[in-house]
Amino acid sequence: MPWQRNVSLGLCLALPWILVACGGGGSSSDVDPNAARTTLPTSGPDSFLLFPNPQKQDDGTLQVASLAYATAYYEAIDPANERDTLAKFKAKNLFGTAAGTLGEETVIVGDQRDLGYGRKMTARQNPDGTLAFVVENYMVGAYGAYNALNLEAAVMPEAKWHLGTNAIEFSPGPGGTIKFVKFYTYDPVTGARLMMGNLDGRGAKAMPTVCASCHGGRGDPLTPALAGKPLFPRLMNVKSAVDVVAPNQGGVRGDIAAQLHPLEPASFDFSSLPGFTRLMQEAKIKTINKMVLCSLPITAAAGGEDACRRTAIGNEYQGTVAEHLKDMYGGAGLPQTNSATTDTYVPAGWAGQSALYLNTQAQACRVCHLLRGNGNQSDIDFATFAKFDGYSARIKAHVLDRGNMPLAKLIYDNYWASSSTYTPMGTYLAGLGMGYTNTTTQPGAPVADPGPDRVVKALVTTLSASMSLYSNIYQWSISPSSPTAGATLTNATSLNPTFTAPGDGTYWVMLRTGKGAAQSADVKLVIVVDSALTYTPSALRFSDIKTILQGVGTCTVCHTSGMGNSGQPPIWYSNFDRDADNDIDATDDHWFYTELRGRINFTDIVASPLLRKPSGNHHNGGQLTGFNTSLTPGAVGRVNYDTFVNWILNGAPE
Repeated sequence: MPWQRNVSLGLCLALPWILVACGGGGSSSDVDPNAARTTLPTSGPDSFLLFPNPQKQDDGTLQVASLAYATAYYEAIDPANERDTLAKFKAKNLFGTAAGTLGEETVIVGDQRDLGYGRKMTARQNPDGTLAFVVENYMVGAYGAYNALNLEAAVMPEAKWHLGTNAIEFSPGPGGTIKFVKFYTYDPVTGARLMMGNLDGRGAKAMPTVCASCHGGRGDPLTPALAGKPLFPRLMNVKSAVDVVAPNQGGVRGDIAAQLHPLEPASFDFSSLPGFTRLMQEAKIKTINKMVLCSLPITAAAGGEDACRRTAIGNEYQGTVAEHLKDMYGGAGLPQTNSATTDTYVPAGWAGQSALYLNTQAQACRVCHLLRGNGNQSDIDFATFAKFDGYSARIKAHVLDRGNMPLAKLIYDNYWASSSTYTPMGTYLAGLGMGYTNTTTQPGAPVADPGPDRVVKALVTTLSASMSLYSNIYQWSISPSSPTAGATLTNATSLNPTFTAPGDGTYWVMLRTGKGAAQSADVKLVIVVDSALTYTPSALRFSDIKTILQGVGTCTVCHTSGMGNSGQPPIWYSNFDRDADNDIDATDDHWFYTELRGRINFTDIVASPLLRKPSGNHHNGGQLTGFNTSLTPGAVGRVNYDTFVNWILNGAPE
């Protein structure tokens, strides 16, 4: 078409000028289009695009970042390799042919907030209601901050800067009928499907983790293999759990409860070239957002723009982000043709917190968190200030100490590059009255972590500072305020000193870590020595933990196959035929153990769902008997919590 030839000619003439205009002066904002796209050196934990619980294995590897994880995922969602090339993915999803009601649309935008690419997205609704998206990603020069050249490269398009192609499909699993979200990534040259993706220059990480971590998906451990390779895990609280191919066994393997993101034009960069401006693409973006809306579950069947949405089961994601999507177009009915020019909407649940919401939550948290939560417990979606505030201690831990939130590298960099973004969060945390200091200082300073408070039986025990962050210097000491005196430490400047108590009592041990001249604050570890403890901590095994889980009035009141679809938790703690071989045997027990071990975060033990949920943190079942962490270790009211802690500290053996 004539206008396309004119655009191509304009780009050919303009792009060399743009590249030259970006240079000069040697400033930090210069872009060298010929810079090598190398993996950047890292300092401290490299957790971007990984889950806060990355399923750390006994050998120190992170399972959700492994090749085995990606292999099991693709074998689950595409067992016949019908989508192992981009060409086959497009053919399978009928790109370029007659589409469904919402058609097939292509837009080109600059993703200046999330990943920094120039992105060419083609989205289509098939006649059967399935959805498919193909996104070409462009980046000029080395990985780093967003630059308008990335957008121009996508518009051109320029193959030299084509970083890779991502694809998403919303369709039933193999042999099934219930649609769910699936992720693919393809080589920019060969079109071959890739197992690993390097989205931010920090090294390759496994599919689907790099996508699922910000699409509301879960990262549960692989199911051990009966023969051959391990299997991708099942979830118990997804709609595919009621599919014809998964009777009473949980969801279809590969259904990770992921969701589609609404496109937010206010967060994009747009070209000024004809055909690619925001105004000229708004209608297409709205159509794509209607497709996204159709993929979201809804609590009850409805008409209008929601008629295409499926009814959610009781404990899956309830489609929370739909409210935000609709608000961009004026609310119910999507009455506005174009989206709001700027993002100034503050939900009713954030009334009185507009600065924190607009400057921090909307810029650095919302895009990922609003796709999380489920029907039983939705606090993690941060849809209201009360939910956000309930996570204050963990927000402080992730944002200020661990440095793994925001979870995407570009959002993280932008967060710390703008005082207008990090200051409201710092003001909020400092105002909690919990003694938080340095609330506007970027992570990287030493953080001491001696592990959870505990009760022990023996007088001699080995301690560990291995969960401390940004540290290579360790200094342990006995607090002069220790309720019981006389304890000693051997190798007190090591990672693993030996603690020796003179007898039963309560002891306070202090840990300070450092790196170079920087030092952490002192952190207290409470150790209660009780020679009359009814168990030996080192002898605890999975059977002991299962006895607690399945005890009267504990976890299997809800975490069981008998709950039905109304309130099914993501994991069942009851005994059932997990491998579908018509009996309950040692294999089922081993699978149960593996699933439960996935509820332990060996990189941050106190953050483990196996500890936090029953002790009443964001748990629909509230605090369970024996899990009162406000009590001193060894107290009757926290006996089950203490038992879990000791099992975990011993490596959670089977």
